[in-house]
Amino acid sequence: MSLAPETIDAGTKLGLTVEEIQSIADKIGREPNFTELCIFSVMWSEHCSYKNSIKWLKTLPRDGENMLVKAGEENAGVVDIGDGIGCVFKIESHNHPSAIEPYQGAATGVGGIHRDIFTMGARPIAALNSLRFGDLKDEKTKWLLSGVVKGIGDYGNCFGVPTVAGETFFDASYEGNPLVNAMSVGTIDVNHIISATAAGVGNPVFIVGSDTGKDGIGGASFASKDISEDSATDLPAVQVGDPFQEKLLLEASLELAKTGTIVGMQDMGAAGITCSTSEMSAKGEVGMNIWLDKVPTRQKNMHPFEILLSESQERMLVVLEKGKEQEALDIFEKWDLNCVQIGEVTGDGILNYYMNGELVAQLPAYELVLGGGAPVYDRAFTEPAYFAEYKKFDMNQLAEPSDYIKVAKELTALPNIASKRWVYNQYDSMVGINNTNTNQPSDAAVTRIVGTNKAIVSTVDCNARYVNNDPYRGAMIAVSEAARNIVCSGGEPLAITNCLNFGNPQKPEVYWQFVEAIKGMGEACRQHNTPVTGGNVSFYNQNEKGPVFPTPTIGMVGRMEDLSLKTGLGFQKEGDLIYLLGNSQNDLAGSEYLANLRGIKASPAPYFNMEEEKLLHQAIYQLVRKRILSSCHDIADGGLLTTLLESAYVHELGFEVSTDNSFRKDAFLFGEAQGRVIVSLSSSHAAELESFCKEMNLNCQKLGVIKGNSAVIDGVSFETISFFKHLHLTSLEKEILGNN
Repeated sequence: MSLAPETIDAGTKLGLTVEEIQSIADKIGREPNFTELCIFSVMWSEHCSYKNSIKWLKTLPRDGENMLVKAGEENAGVVDIGDGIGCVFKIESHNHPSAIEPYQGAATGVGGIHRDIFTMGARPIAALNSLRFGDLKDEKTKWLLSGVVKGIGDYGNCFGVPTVAGETFFDASYEGNPLVNAMSVGTIDVNHIISATAAGVGNPVFIVGSDTGKDGIGGASFASKDISEDSATDLPAVQVGDPFQEKLLLEASLELAKTGTIVGMQDMGAAGITCSTSEMSAKGEVGMNIWLDKVPTRQKNMHPFEILLSESQERMLVVLEKGKEQEALDIFEKWDLNCVQIGEVTGDGILNYYMNGELVAQLPAYELVLGGGAPVYDRAFTEPAYFAEYKKFDMNQLAEPSDYIKVAKELTALPNIASKRWVYNQYDSMVGINNTNTNQPSDAAVTRIVGTNKAIVSTVDCNARYVNNDPYRGAMIAVSEAARNIVCSGGEPLAITNCLNFGNPQKPEVYWQFVEAIKGMGEACRQHNTPVTGGNVSFYNQNEKGPVFPTPTIGMVGRMEDLSLKTGLGFQKEGDLIYLLGNSQNDLAGSEYLANLRGIKASPAPYFNMEEEKLLHQAIYQLVRKRILSSCHDIADGGLLTTLLESAYVHELGFEVSTDNSFRKDAFLFGEAQGRVIVSLSSSHAAELESFCKEMNLNCQKLGVIKGNSAVIDGVSFETISFFKHLHLTSLEKEILGNN
């Protein structure tokens, strides 16, 4: 079928390729009109269809004994945490909107991920985030950081879900292209999970929540192209959020869920009405008649394509049982929200969109969606030249520092090591009073489940420098560190959600990073028995200077069967002994010390051995349940010294430790070799620890003792803990605010 030039021109301007436009015409048996091209442009965008990534995403492990909902089946993943309680969780990106309008971009990212949770009938109980920015000396970076943090804080605080954990990382590769990854965690009765599926011919289709406006139009397509100087012209593609409306929508939706009248429900996120109607219909193998003139709008005379593509926030699509509409109408009237029937379910698999009685688009739902007719691309990939160069790094060609005290102070003040207090103080971490980390910090967040003695343990992790230096090993480390943080806190890792942030997939070197990271992630998930429940792919994180560091952010949840098992990271009392569990290495690769103090970016990822990592996790899990550990803190960014200092800050307890002359002193103190933790315990438990580790064949090295108020290493006082703590707490703030 030959296409009119104006059809091709319109389609390519919407982001479709000529081949895709031809495929659309072949699938529907005629030339698509403009509204239909708009629908395909968003549904076949990378953001909605995963057309450049789905081939590799399918290789990730998606089954497990605790899985209640598999990856891709619903809006979010669900794992069983016992006693009829499910944990619903997901992470997603809002990178492109945040690069253009950081406040609303970040705020609506928070709102959207919470809707993914409560659209399933779950109540969100915890929020986490993972943020990436460029060089802090750049004024635009400071503007982006300020806007993003305020957006997250304002929306989350008003919505009333505590922000319990997160990470913030700085590198020049993110200049002008910040990454804003938001995660939500909720709880649900496992017998009352709501599906995002349409069913039942004749059942009414309702839109609930806020009015539909012109904000966010084409947001899915906008998120599927590179950031450039012209991106500011895409501002209408950035949504505007209202956390107070979202709170009303949450309560109304959960109240409606209790009535048993919901057949299916889906959040209106990317691609708005288009996405929710097509995905719910395709999943249920049904169709819908949708009357766009019935949709409550904020502006008059909106065109059909504007109503269909709008990504206005705080909206849901709900299919109800016919005859039970009044219950929904009464509930949403009570909460002062829209609840308007805009369609009905049909049995033919066709989506018919009408405007004032006129059929403006008619498309088969199956052909629009991922897993249906959406294209799947097998992109070429090539190992970049830098990868081989990075492997040539030789630590022996680097002289040891002459002043270790100076290095310790400089390392503590680095933006990636210093406290992110300026960031997290803008978040409400205590609303709901179930976040136990406000009183006892631990490696992962521990959130109490009301009415039980159980807790959900959650974390977000990814060292993007490691992934850039070696995508396969770096992704394995990201999964392993997340699991390590949960185990060190007293939990049992269950499953992950991921947010895969990469550059342009049509660049073979970038796609190689993606493929290698997926392979590493998959292998680590299989080894740790933490299947993937879903997530988000964000490509095109790239500006004129090139791609961002490949950043496969891992959101992981675990369960804690008894809150008394929680283990904090802080040293508890003077006289306790300090041990290092795991194997130290003569390794500086990928470390903050090497990259940002010694100026060497070209190195591999740090040492990592999966078998050693798994052995460590098994040991920590059992030691926590033996109840002999006073504290447990994993060695990660900044190395051993940073870990010791962070444990010391909690109660401002000093320590006296000795290094191991089997290793270079800078490698021992600042290297970031994986698979290691620092524990403290009473001297009365030392023999039991050593005996247990010997039985497990796990290296157990006594470093020293908690003593005094200074950091003393090899008999030399580096400074008081209060000095380091002040430096730790204030360095980032001074950099951001420009204070001396």
